[in-house]
Amino acid sequence: MKQFDPTTLEIYRALYTSVAEEMGIALRRTAFSPNIKERRDYSCALFDHHGRVVAQGDHMPVHLGSMPMAVAAALREIHLQPGDVVALNDPFAGGTHLPDVTLVMGVFAEVTEDRRPTTVKHRATHRLRSSVIRPLFYIANRAHHADIGGATPGSMGMATDIYGEGLCIPPIRLVRNGEIDEDLLRLILANVRSHAERRGDFQAQIGSLKTGATRLLEIVERRGERETAEYATHLIEYSARLMRHAIGSISDGDYEAEDALDDDGVSDEPVPIKVRITIKGQHARADFTGSAPQVDGPINAVEAITVSAVSYVFRCLLGGDVPASAGLMQPIEVIAPQGTVVNAVHPASVAGGNVETSQRIVDVLFKALAQALPTKIPAASQGTMNNLTIGGIDPRGDNASREFSYYETVAGGMGARPSHDGLSAVHTHMTNSLNTPAEALEYAYPLRVREYRIRKGSGGKGKHRGGDGVIREIEALAPARMSLLSDRRKRGPYGLFGGDDGKPGGAAIIRAGRTRKIGSKGSWELEAGDRVRIETPGGGGFGEK
Repeated sequence: MKQFDPTTLEIYRALYTSVAEEMGIALRRTAFSPNIKERRDYSCALFDHHGRVVAQGDHMPVHLGSMPMAVAAALREIHLQPGDVVALNDPFAGGTHLPDVTLVMGVFAEVTEDRRPTTVKHRATHRLRSSVIRPLFYIANRAHHADIGGATPGSMGMATDIYGEGLCIPPIRLVRNGEIDEDLLRLILANVRSHAERRGDFQAQIGSLKTGATRLLEIVERRGERETAEYATHLIEYSARLMRHAIGSISDGDYEAEDALDDDGVSDEPVPIKVRITIKGQHARADFTGSAPQVDGPINAVEAITVSAVSYVFRCLLGGDVPASAGLMQPIEVIAPQGTVVNAVHPASVAGGNVETSQRIVDVLFKALAQALPTKIPAASQGTMNNLTIGGIDPRGDNASREFSYYETVAGGMGARPSHDGLSAVHTHMTNSLNTPAEALEYAYPLRVREYRIRKGSGGKGKHRGGDGVIREIEALAPARMSLLSDRRKRGPYGLFGGDDGKPGGAAIIRAGRTRKIGSKGSWELEAGDRVRIETPGGGGFGEK
Protein backbone atom coordinates (compact mmCIF):
# COMPACT_ATOMS: atom_id res chain seq x y z
CA MET A 1 0.00 0.00 0.00
CA LYS A 2 1.31 3.46 -0.90
CA GLN A 3 1.85 5.95 1.87
CA PHE A 4 -0.84 8.52 2.49
CA ASP A 5 -1.20 11.67 4.51
CA PRO A 6 -3.61 11.09 7.42
CA THR A 7 -4.95 14.63 7.32
CA THR A 8 -5.62 14.40 3.61
CA LEU A 9 -7.30 11.02 4.14
CA GLU A 10 -9.70 12.55 6.66
CA ILE A 11 -10.42 15.41 4.26
CA TYR A 12 -11.32 12.92 1.55
CA ARG A 13 -13.47 10.90 3.95
CA ALA A 14 -15.46 14.04 4.72
CA LEU A 15 -15.56 15.11 1.06
CA TYR A 16 -16.86 11.81 -0.25
CA THR A 17 -19.33 11.40 2.60
CA SER A 18 -20.63 14.92 2.02
CA VAL A 19 -21.29 14.05 -1.63
CA ALA A 20 -23.48 11.12 -0.58
CA GLU A 21 -25.24 13.26 2.03
CA GLU A 22 -25.92 16.05 -0.45
CA MET A 23 -27.33 13.53 -2.90
CA GLY A 24 -29.72 12.46 -0.16
CA ILE A 25 -30.73 16.04 0.60
CA ALA A 26 -31.43 16.70 -3.08
CA LEU A 27 -33.52 13.54 -3.32
CA ARG A 28 -35.51 14.32 -0.19
CA ARG A 29 -36.26 17.91 -1.15
CA THR A 30 -37.44 17.11 -4.68
CA ALA A 31 -39.32 13.82 -4.09
CA PHE A 32 -43.09 13.77 -4.42
CA SER A 33 -44.07 10.99 -2.01
CA PRO A 34 -44.19 11.51 1.77
CA ASN A 35 -42.40 8.18 2.13
CA ILE A 36 -39.24 9.68 0.66
CA LYS A 37 -39.76 13.35 1.48
CA GLU A 38 -40.89 12.93 5.09
CA ARG A 39 -39.82 9.45 6.18
CA ARG A 40 -36.45 9.59 4.35
CA ASP A 41 -36.76 6.06 3.04
CA TYR A 42 -33.80 6.33 0.70
CA SER A 43 -30.03 5.88 0.60
CA CYS A 44 -27.15 7.24 -1.47
CA ALA A 45 -23.58 6.06 -2.01
CA LEU A 46 -20.59 6.53 -4.27
CA PHE A 47 -18.26 3.91 -5.72
CA ASP A 48 -14.82 3.92 -7.31
CA HIS A 49 -14.22 3.04 -10.96
CA HIS A 50 -14.06 -0.66 -10.01
CA GLY A 51 -17.53 -0.48 -8.46
CA ARG A 52 -16.29 -0.68 -4.85
CA VAL A 53 -18.21 1.45 -2.37
CA VAL A 54 -16.15 4.40 -1.14
CA ALA A 55 -18.63 6.38 0.95
CA GLN A 56 -22.26 6.30 2.03
CA GLY A 57 -24.65 8.77 3.52
CA ASP A 58 -26.05 8.24 7.00
CA HIS A 59 -29.14 6.67 5.50
CA MET A 60 -30.80 3.22 5.62
CA PRO A 61 -28.53 0.32 6.73
CA VAL A 62 -30.67 -2.25 4.92
CA HIS A 63 -30.13 -0.33 1.67
CA LEU A 64 -26.48 0.53 2.07
CA GLY A 65 -25.08 -2.90 2.83
CA SER A 66 -26.85 -4.43 -0.17
CA MET A 67 -26.37 -1.62 -2.69
CA PRO A 68 -22.91 -2.79 -3.83
CA MET A 69 -24.50 -5.97 -5.20
CA ALA A 70 -26.98 -3.89 -7.19
CA VAL A 71 -24.21 -1.72 -8.62
CA ALA A 72 -22.22 -4.84 -9.50
CA ALA A 73 -25.27 -6.29 -11.30
CA ALA A 74 -25.80 -3.04 -13.21
CA LEU A 75 -22.16 -2.94 -14.34
CA ARG A 76 -22.25 -6.59 -15.40
CA GLU A 77 -25.35 -6.17 -17.51
CA ILE A 78 -24.97 -2.66 -18.94
CA HIS A 79 -21.96 -0.91 -20.47
CA LEU A 80 -22.60 2.53 -19.07
CA GLN A 81 -21.91 5.55 -21.27
CA PRO A 82 -21.85 9.23 -20.26
CA GLY A 83 -25.39 10.38 -19.52
CA ASP A 84 -26.76 6.86 -18.93
CA VAL A 85 -28.71 5.88 -15.81
CA VAL A 86 -29.49 2.24 -15.05
CA ALA A 87 -32.57 1.32 -13.02
CA LEU A 88 -33.17 -2.00 -11.24
CA ASN A 89 -35.14 -3.49 -8.39
CA ASP A 90 -34.76 -7.22 -9.08
CA PRO A 91 -34.17 -8.83 -5.65
CA PHE A 92 -32.26 -11.65 -7.32
CA ALA A 93 -29.87 -9.21 -9.05
CA GLY A 94 -28.66 -7.18 -6.10
CA GLY A 95 -31.98 -5.65 -5.09
CA THR A 96 -33.78 -6.09 -1.78
CA HIS A 97 -37.52 -6.04 -2.40
CA LEU A 98 -39.44 -4.63 -5.34
CA PRO A 99 -40.44 -1.21 -3.90
CA ASP A 100 -36.74 -0.36 -3.44
CA VAL A 101 -35.63 0.93 -6.85
CA THR A 102 -31.92 1.57 -7.38
CA LEU A 103 -30.53 4.01 -9.95
CA VAL A 104 -26.87 3.84 -11.00
CA MET A 105 -24.87 6.37 -13.03
CA GLY A 106 -21.23 6.73 -14.04
CA VAL A 107 -19.24 9.91 -13.44
CA PHE A 108 -17.12 10.37 -16.56
CA ALA A 109 -14.30 12.72 -17.43
CA GLU A 110 -11.90 13.25 -20.30
CA VAL A 111 -8.54 11.93 -19.17
CA THR A 112 -5.24 12.43 -20.97
CA GLU A 113 -3.14 9.27 -21.09
CA ASP A 114 0.34 8.38 -22.24
CA ARG A 115 0.54 5.43 -24.57
CA ARG A 116 3.13 3.74 -26.72
CA PRO A 117 2.66 3.91 -30.51
CA THR A 118 1.48 0.71 -32.17
CA THR A 119 4.49 0.73 -34.53
CA VAL A 120 7.94 2.18 -33.89
CA LYS A 121 10.32 2.57 -36.80
CA HIS A 122 13.22 3.80 -34.70
CA ARG A 123 14.76 2.39 -31.54
CA ALA A 124 14.36 5.68 -29.68
CA THR A 125 11.50 5.39 -27.18
CA HIS A 126 8.74 7.93 -27.31
CA ARG A 127 5.11 8.19 -26.20
CA LEU A 128 1.95 9.63 -27.66
CA ARG A 129 -0.65 11.46 -25.59
CA SER A 130 -4.34 10.90 -26.19
CA SER A 131 -7.59 11.79 -24.49
CA VAL A 132 -10.18 9.19 -23.51
CA ILE A 133 -13.54 9.39 -21.78
CA ARG A 134 -13.65 6.98 -18.88
CA PRO A 135 -15.57 6.56 -15.62
CA LEU A 136 -13.87 7.97 -12.56
CA PHE A 137 -16.65 6.98 -10.16
CA TYR A 138 -20.10 5.44 -10.06
CA ILE A 139 -22.90 6.85 -7.93
CA ALA A 140 -26.16 5.25 -6.89
CA ASN A 141 -29.28 5.90 -4.89
CA ARG A 142 -32.07 3.63 -3.72
CA ALA A 143 -35.54 4.83 -2.81
CA HIS A 144 -38.59 2.97 -1.52
CA HIS A 145 -41.45 3.76 -3.89
CA ALA A 146 -44.79 3.72 -2.10
CA ASP A 147 -46.15 1.44 -4.83
CA ILE A 148 -44.52 -0.68 -7.51
CA GLY A 149 -47.60 -2.61 -8.66
CA GLY A 150 -48.73 -6.05 -7.60
CA ALA A 151 -51.94 -7.34 -6.08
CA THR A 152 -52.20 -4.92 -3.15
CA PRO A 153 -51.71 -1.15 -2.83
CA GLY A 154 -48.26 -0.43 -1.47
CA SER A 155 -46.80 -3.66 -2.93
CA MET A 156 -46.26 -5.18 0.52
CA GLY A 157 -49.04 -7.74 0.61
CA MET A 158 -49.28 -11.50 1.04
CA ALA A 159 -48.10 -12.73 -2.35
CA THR A 160 -46.57 -16.20 -2.45
CA ASP A 161 -44.19 -15.49 -5.33
CA ILE A 162 -42.30 -12.53 -6.76
CA TYR A 163 -44.81 -12.08 -9.60
CA GLY A 164 -47.59 -11.16 -7.22
CA GLU A 165 -45.51 -8.54 -5.43
CA GLY A 166 -45.17 -6.06 -8.25
CA LEU A 167 -43.15 -5.01 -11.27
CA CYS A 168 -39.67 -6.54 -11.39
CA ILE A 169 -37.10 -4.38 -13.17
CA PRO A 170 -33.83 -6.02 -14.27
CA PRO A 171 -30.84 -3.74 -14.89
CA ILE A 172 -32.02 -1.53 -17.76
CA ARG A 173 -31.28 1.97 -19.04
CA LEU A 174 -33.84 4.46 -17.80
CA VAL A 175 -31.81 7.41 -19.10
CA ARG A 176 -29.81 7.33 -22.35
CA ASN A 177 -27.32 10.04 -23.18
CA GLY A 178 -28.93 12.38 -20.67
CA GLU A 179 -32.52 11.85 -21.87
CA ILE A 180 -35.17 9.81 -20.03
CA ASP A 181 -36.40 6.86 -22.08
CA GLU A 182 -40.06 7.90 -22.07
CA ASP A 183 -41.24 4.63 -23.59
CA LEU A 184 -39.65 2.65 -20.78
CA LEU A 185 -40.93 5.05 -18.12
CA ARG A 186 -44.46 4.83 -19.57
CA LEU A 187 -44.25 1.04 -19.38
CA ILE A 188 -43.21 1.22 -15.72
CA LEU A 189 -45.87 3.78 -14.80
CA ALA A 190 -48.57 1.72 -16.52
CA ASN A 191 -47.94 -1.06 -14.00
CA VAL A 192 -47.93 0.95 -10.76
CA ARG A 193 -50.40 3.05 -8.79
CA SER A 194 -50.19 6.82 -8.31
CA HIS A 195 -48.49 7.52 -11.64
CA ALA A 196 -47.68 11.19 -11.05
CA GLU A 197 -46.10 10.48 -7.68
CA ARG A 198 -44.01 7.65 -9.09
CA ARG A 199 -42.80 9.81 -11.99
CA GLY A 200 -41.86 12.60 -9.60
CA ASP A 201 -39.88 10.23 -7.39
CA PHE A 202 -37.99 8.80 -10.37
CA GLN A 203 -37.12 12.29 -11.53
CA ALA A 204 -35.97 13.19 -8.01
CA GLN A 205 -33.66 10.15 -8.00
CA ILE A 206 -32.19 11.17 -11.36
CA GLY A 207 -31.66 14.73 -10.15
CA SER A 208 -29.94 13.41 -7.03
CA LEU A 209 -27.45 11.52 -9.19
CA LYS A 210 -26.71 14.65 -11.22
CA THR A 211 -26.00 16.53 -7.99
CA GLY A 212 -23.54 13.86 -6.90
CA ALA A 213 -21.80 13.82 -10.28
CA THR A 214 -21.39 17.60 -10.23
CA ARG A 215 -19.82 17.56 -6.77
CA LEU A 216 -17.44 14.72 -7.62
CA LEU A 217 -16.24 16.46 -10.78
CA GLU A 218 -15.61 19.60 -8.74
CA ILE A 219 -13.39 17.56 -6.39
CA VAL A 220 -11.53 16.02 -9.33
CA GLU A 221 -11.01 19.44 -10.90
CA ARG A 222 -9.48 20.77 -7.67
CA ARG A 223 -7.40 17.76 -6.65
CA GLY A 224 -6.76 15.85 -9.86
CA GLU A 225 -7.93 12.49 -11.13
CA ARG A 226 -4.95 10.54 -9.80
CA GLU A 227 -5.14 11.80 -6.20
CA THR A 228 -8.91 11.40 -5.94
CA ALA A 229 -8.65 7.81 -7.16
CA GLU A 230 -5.72 7.00 -4.88
CA TYR A 231 -7.45 8.33 -1.78
CA ALA A 232 -10.61 6.42 -2.62
CA THR A 233 -8.46 3.29 -2.49
CA HIS A 234 -6.77 4.45 0.72
CA LEU A 235 -10.19 4.86 2.37
CA ILE A 236 -11.17 1.32 1.43
CA GLU A 237 -7.91 -0.11 2.76
CA TYR A 238 -8.09 2.01 5.92
CA SER A 239 -11.60 0.70 6.67
CA ALA A 240 -10.40 -2.85 6.19
CA ARG A 241 -7.56 -2.34 8.68
CA LEU A 242 -9.92 -0.87 11.27
CA MET A 243 -12.34 -3.77 10.88
CA ARG A 244 -9.53 -6.30 11.18
CA HIS A 245 -8.39 -4.60 14.37
CA ALA A 246 -11.93 -4.69 15.80
CA ILE A 247 -12.34 -8.37 14.97
CA GLY A 248 -8.90 -9.09 16.38
CA SER A 249 -9.99 -7.67 19.74
CA ILE A 250 -12.67 -10.39 20.05
CA SER A 251 -11.59 -13.68 21.61
CA ASP A 252 -11.19 -16.49 19.10
CA GLY A 253 -14.00 -19.01 19.13
CA ASP A 254 -17.43 -20.00 17.87
CA TYR A 255 -20.47 -18.06 19.06
CA GLU A 256 -23.90 -19.48 18.21
CA ALA A 257 -27.43 -18.13 18.53
CA GLU A 258 -30.93 -18.82 17.28
CA ASP A 259 -34.12 -16.80 17.09
CA ALA A 260 -37.25 -17.05 14.97
CA LEU A 261 -39.83 -15.06 13.08
CA ASP A 262 -43.36 -15.66 14.39
CA ASP A 263 -44.58 -17.16 11.11
CA ASP A 264 -44.62 -16.47 7.37
CA GLY A 265 -48.28 -15.40 7.21
CA VAL A 266 -49.29 -18.58 5.36
CA SER A 267 -48.43 -21.12 8.07
CA ASP A 268 -48.52 -20.58 11.83
CA GLU A 269 -45.16 -22.29 12.28
CA PRO A 270 -42.18 -20.24 13.52
CA VAL A 271 -39.37 -19.61 11.04
CA PRO A 272 -36.01 -20.15 12.78
CA ILE A 273 -32.80 -18.33 11.90
CA LYS A 274 -29.50 -19.71 13.17
CA VAL A 275 -26.00 -18.30 13.04
CA ARG A 276 -22.54 -19.40 14.08
CA ILE A 277 -19.99 -16.58 14.21
CA THR A 278 -16.43 -17.84 14.07
CA ILE A 279 -13.67 -15.47 15.11
CA LYS A 280 -10.14 -16.47 14.16
CA GLY A 281 -7.50 -13.80 14.48
CA GLN A 282 -8.57 -10.84 12.39
CA HIS A 283 -11.11 -12.77 10.34
CA ALA A 284 -14.80 -13.40 11.04
CA ARG A 285 -17.25 -15.83 9.47
CA ALA A 286 -21.03 -15.68 9.88
CA ASP A 287 -22.54 -19.04 8.94
CA PHE A 288 -26.33 -19.28 8.72
CA THR A 289 -26.43 -23.01 8.03
CA GLY A 290 -29.42 -24.54 9.80
CA SER A 291 -31.77 -21.64 9.14
CA ALA A 292 -35.25 -22.47 7.84
CA PRO A 293 -35.81 -23.32 4.18
CA GLN A 294 -37.43 -20.55 2.17
CA VAL A 295 -41.14 -20.29 2.86
CA ASP A 296 -44.35 -19.59 0.96
CA GLY A 297 -45.04 -16.27 2.69
CA PRO A 298 -43.30 -12.98 1.83
CA ILE A 299 -40.57 -13.04 4.49
CA ASN A 300 -37.77 -14.57 2.45
CA ALA A 301 -34.54 -12.59 2.38
CA VAL A 302 -32.19 -12.60 -0.59
CA GLU A 303 -28.44 -12.89 -0.10
CA ALA A 304 -27.94 -9.13 -0.40
CA ILE A 305 -30.12 -8.60 2.68
CA THR A 306 -28.17 -11.08 4.79
CA VAL A 307 -24.84 -9.57 3.76
CA SER A 308 -26.27 -6.14 4.55
CA ALA A 309 -27.29 -7.22 8.06
CA VAL A 310 -23.87 -8.72 8.75
CA SER A 311 -22.20 -5.55 7.49
CA TYR A 312 -24.38 -3.41 9.75
CA VAL A 313 -23.76 -5.46 12.90
CA PHE A 314 -19.99 -5.49 12.51
CA ARG A 315 -19.91 -1.83 11.61
CA CYS A 316 -21.65 -1.15 14.93
CA LEU A 317 -18.52 -2.46 16.65
CA LEU A 318 -16.52 0.47 15.23
CA GLY A 319 -16.59 4.19 15.89
CA GLY A 320 -18.85 6.52 13.97
CA ASP A 321 -16.08 8.15 11.91
CA VAL A 322 -14.89 4.98 10.19
CA PRO A 323 -15.13 5.29 6.40
CA ALA A 324 -18.22 3.34 5.30
CA SER A 325 -16.46 1.67 2.41
CA ALA A 326 -16.03 -1.75 0.83
CA GLY A 327 -13.11 -2.40 3.16
CA LEU A 328 -15.45 -3.09 6.08
CA MET A 329 -16.45 -6.46 4.61
CA GLN A 330 -13.00 -7.57 3.46
CA PRO A 331 -12.20 -9.58 6.62
CA ILE A 332 -15.75 -10.97 6.97
CA GLU A 333 -17.12 -14.08 5.27
CA VAL A 334 -20.85 -14.74 5.00
CA ILE A 335 -22.23 -18.24 4.42
CA ALA A 336 -25.94 -18.19 3.57
CA PRO A 337 -27.08 -21.49 2.02
CA GLN A 338 -29.19 -21.10 -1.11
CA GLY A 339 -32.84 -21.97 -0.83
CA THR A 340 -33.11 -20.86 2.79
CA VAL A 341 -34.97 -17.93 4.31
CA VAL A 342 -31.66 -16.02 4.43
CA ASN A 343 -30.79 -16.65 0.77
CA ALA A 344 -33.98 -17.36 -1.11
CA VAL A 345 -33.98 -18.23 -4.80
CA HIS A 346 -36.34 -17.19 -7.57
CA PRO A 347 -39.35 -16.96 -7.60
CA ALA A 348 -39.71 -16.61 -3.80
CA SER A 349 -41.77 -13.73 -2.41
CA VAL A 350 -39.45 -11.32 -0.62
CA ALA A 351 -41.37 -8.15 0.34
CA GLY A 352 -40.89 -8.79 4.06
CA GLY A 353 -37.37 -10.18 3.85
CA ASN A 354 -36.00 -6.68 3.52
CA VAL A 355 -37.93 -5.27 6.47
CA GLU A 356 -38.70 -8.15 8.85
CA THR A 357 -36.19 -10.94 8.27
CA SER A 358 -33.32 -8.45 8.13
CA GLN A 359 -34.24 -7.37 11.66
CA ARG A 360 -34.27 -10.95 12.94
CA ILE A 361 -30.90 -11.62 11.31
CA VAL A 362 -29.54 -8.65 13.26
CA ASP A 363 -31.11 -10.03 16.45
CA VAL A 364 -29.38 -13.41 16.12
CA LEU A 365 -26.04 -11.84 15.21
CA PHE A 366 -26.10 -9.57 18.27
CA LYS A 367 -27.28 -12.46 20.45
CA ALA A 368 -24.26 -14.49 19.36
CA LEU A 369 -21.82 -11.60 19.80
CA ALA A 370 -23.18 -10.89 23.29
CA GLN A 371 -21.39 -14.06 24.40
CA ALA A 372 -18.07 -12.58 23.29
CA LEU A 373 -18.73 -8.90 24.07
CA PRO A 374 -21.12 -8.81 27.05
CA THR A 375 -20.25 -5.20 27.91
CA LYS A 376 -20.93 -3.86 24.41
CA ILE A 377 -23.97 -5.62 22.96
CA PRO A 378 -27.52 -4.40 23.73
CA ALA A 379 -30.64 -6.49 24.30
CA ALA A 380 -32.98 -7.00 21.37
CA SER A 381 -34.81 -4.01 19.97
CA GLN A 382 -38.36 -4.31 18.66
CA GLY A 383 -37.21 -6.59 15.83
CA THR A 384 -39.83 -5.50 13.30
CA MET A 385 -40.59 -2.52 11.09
CA ASN A 386 -44.40 -2.84 11.43
CA ASN A 387 -44.98 -2.21 7.72
CA LEU A 388 -48.39 -0.62 7.15
CA THR A 389 -49.78 0.13 3.70
CA ILE A 390 -53.18 1.61 2.89
CA GLY A 391 -54.37 2.32 -0.63
CA GLY A 392 -57.44 3.13 -2.64
CA ILE A 393 -59.10 6.07 -4.37
CA ASP A 394 -58.81 9.55 -2.86
CA PRO A 395 -62.27 11.21 -3.11
CA ARG A 396 -61.27 14.62 -1.81
CA GLY A 397 -61.72 17.79 -3.88
CA ASP A 398 -59.12 18.13 -6.62
CA ASN A 399 -57.87 14.65 -5.78
CA ALA A 400 -61.17 13.02 -6.76
CA SER A 401 -60.66 9.63 -8.41
CA ARG A 402 -56.92 9.76 -7.83
CA GLU A 403 -55.24 6.60 -6.60
CA PHE A 404 -53.25 6.81 -3.39
CA SER A 405 -50.75 4.48 -1.74
CA TYR A 406 -49.64 5.19 1.79
CA TYR A 407 -46.70 3.26 3.22
CA GLU A 408 -45.06 3.58 6.60
CA THR A 409 -42.94 1.70 9.08
CA VAL A 410 -43.80 2.33 12.72
CA ALA A 411 -41.21 2.93 15.46
CA GLY A 412 -40.82 0.79 18.58
CA GLY A 413 -38.61 0.19 21.59
CA MET A 414 -34.83 0.01 21.51
CA GLY A 415 -33.14 -2.71 23.54
CA ALA A 416 -31.48 -1.72 26.81
CA ARG A 417 -27.74 -1.25 26.65
CA PRO A 418 -25.12 -2.54 29.10
CA SER A 419 -24.95 0.86 30.79
CA HIS A 420 -28.09 2.72 29.66
CA ASP A 421 -31.82 2.23 29.22
CA GLY A 422 -33.09 1.72 25.70
CA LEU A 423 -34.70 4.60 23.84
CA SER A 424 -38.46 4.70 23.33
CA ALA A 425 -40.37 5.24 20.09
CA VAL A 426 -37.45 5.04 17.65
CA HIS A 427 -36.61 3.21 14.46
CA THR A 428 -33.80 0.78 15.14
CA HIS A 429 -31.16 -1.31 13.39
CA MET A 430 -31.86 -1.95 9.71
CA THR A 431 -34.22 0.99 9.36
CA ASN A 432 -33.17 4.58 9.89
CA SER A 433 -36.38 6.29 8.83
CA LEU A 434 -38.96 8.46 10.56
CA ASN A 435 -42.71 8.31 11.05
CA THR A 436 -44.75 10.44 8.68
CA PRO A 437 -45.83 13.64 10.50
CA ALA A 438 -49.58 13.67 11.09
CA GLU A 439 -49.96 16.94 9.16
CA ALA A 440 -48.17 15.58 6.08
CA LEU A 441 -50.04 12.28 6.22
CA GLU A 442 -53.48 13.91 6.47
CA TYR A 443 -52.66 16.41 3.72
CA ALA A 444 -51.48 13.75 1.26
CA TYR A 445 -54.01 10.97 1.91
CA PRO A 446 -57.66 10.49 2.94
CA LEU A 447 -56.46 9.34 6.36
CA ARG A 448 -56.57 10.79 9.85
CA VAL A 449 -54.21 10.11 12.77
CA ARG A 450 -56.45 9.43 15.77
CA GLU A 451 -53.81 8.46 18.31
CA TYR A 452 -50.04 8.49 18.46
CA ARG A 453 -48.29 7.97 21.77
CA ILE A 454 -45.69 5.96 23.63
CA ARG A 455 -46.83 2.52 24.76
CA LYS A 456 -45.88 2.85 28.41
CA GLY A 457 -44.52 -0.22 30.17
CA SER A 458 -43.85 -2.23 27.01
CA GLY A 459 -40.06 -2.24 27.46
CA GLY A 460 -38.51 -5.16 29.34
CA LYS A 461 -37.49 -4.65 32.97
CA GLY A 462 -33.95 -5.07 34.21
CA LYS A 463 -31.00 -3.19 35.59
CA HIS A 464 -31.51 -1.13 32.48
CA ARG A 465 -35.00 -1.03 30.96
CA GLY A 466 -35.82 -1.60 27.35
CA GLY A 467 -37.33 1.32 25.46
CA ASP A 468 -41.12 1.47 25.05
CA GLY A 469 -42.95 0.96 21.79
CA VAL A 470 -45.68 3.19 20.39
CA ILE A 471 -49.42 3.12 19.73
CA ARG A 472 -50.46 4.54 16.38
CA GLU A 473 -54.09 4.60 15.31
CA ILE A 474 -55.11 5.74 11.81
CA GLU A 475 -58.65 6.25 10.49
CA ALA A 476 -59.55 5.66 6.86
CA LEU A 477 -61.75 8.47 5.47
CA ALA A 478 -62.57 6.47 2.34
CA PRO A 479 -62.85 2.78 1.49
CA ALA A 480 -59.37 1.29 1.15
CA ARG A 481 -57.33 -1.88 1.25
CA MET A 482 -54.86 -2.24 4.09
CA SER A 483 -51.86 -4.59 4.37
CA LEU A 484 -49.65 -5.31 7.35
CA LEU A 485 -46.27 -7.03 7.45
CA SER A 486 -44.95 -7.21 11.00
CA ASP A 487 -43.51 -9.59 13.57
CA ARG A 488 -42.69 -10.00 17.27
CA ARG A 489 -46.38 -10.57 17.97
CA LYS A 490 -46.03 -14.04 19.54
CA ARG A 491 -42.73 -13.63 21.39
CA GLY A 492 -41.21 -10.40 22.61
CA PRO A 493 -37.70 -9.09 21.95
CA TYR A 494 -35.23 -10.93 24.14
CA GLY A 495 -33.58 -9.47 27.22
CA LEU A 496 -29.93 -10.15 28.06
CA PHE A 497 -28.17 -11.30 31.23
CA GLY A 498 -31.31 -11.50 33.35
CA GLY A 499 -33.24 -8.66 31.76
CA ASP A 500 -36.90 -9.32 30.89
CA ASP A 501 -38.15 -9.62 27.34
CA GLY A 502 -39.99 -6.68 25.84
CA LYS A 503 -43.73 -6.98 25.32
CA PRO A 504 -44.88 -8.31 21.94
CA GLY A 505 -46.76 -6.02 19.58
CA GLY A 506 -50.30 -6.27 18.29
CA ALA A 507 -52.75 -4.85 15.77
CA ALA A 508 -56.49 -4.42 15.43
CA ILE A 509 -59.19 -2.96 13.21
CA ILE A 510 -61.81 -0.87 15.01
CA ARG A 511 -65.17 -0.66 13.22
CA ALA A 512 -68.22 1.06 14.72
CA GLY A 513 -66.68 0.90 18.17
CA ARG A 514 -65.88 -2.83 17.99
CA THR A 515 -62.25 -3.95 18.08
CA ARG A 516 -61.13 -6.97 16.08
CA LYS A 517 -57.59 -8.23 16.54
CA ILE A 518 -55.78 -9.10 13.34
CA GLY A 519 -52.71 -11.17 12.55
CA SER A 520 -49.23 -9.85 12.03
CA LYS A 521 -49.31 -10.42 8.27
CA GLY A 522 -52.15 -10.06 5.78
CA SER A 523 -54.51 -7.74 3.90
CA TRP A 524 -57.93 -6.42 4.92
CA GLU A 525 -60.66 -4.25 3.40
CA LEU A 526 -61.43 -1.01 5.24
CA GLU A 527 -64.64 0.97 5.18
CA ALA A 528 -64.74 4.73 5.63
CA GLY A 529 -64.49 5.35 9.38
CA ASP A 530 -62.52 2.17 10.16
CA ARG A 531 -59.45 2.60 12.31
CA VAL A 532 -56.21 0.61 12.19
CA ARG A 533 -54.47 0.38 15.56
CA ILE A 534 -50.81 -0.66 15.71
CA GLU A 535 -49.09 -1.42 19.03
CA THR A 536 -45.36 -1.94 18.56
CA PRO A 537 -43.05 -4.09 20.72
CA GLY A 538 -40.85 -2.73 23.48
CA GLY A 539 -37.13 -3.46 23.67
CA GLY A 540 -35.62 -6.14 25.88
CA GLY A 541 -34.16 -5.33 29.29
CA PHE A 542 -30.50 -5.74 30.26
CA GLY A 543 -29.23 -7.27 33.49
CA GLU A 544 -30.99 -8.39 36.65
CA LYS A 545 -32.75 -5.61 38.51
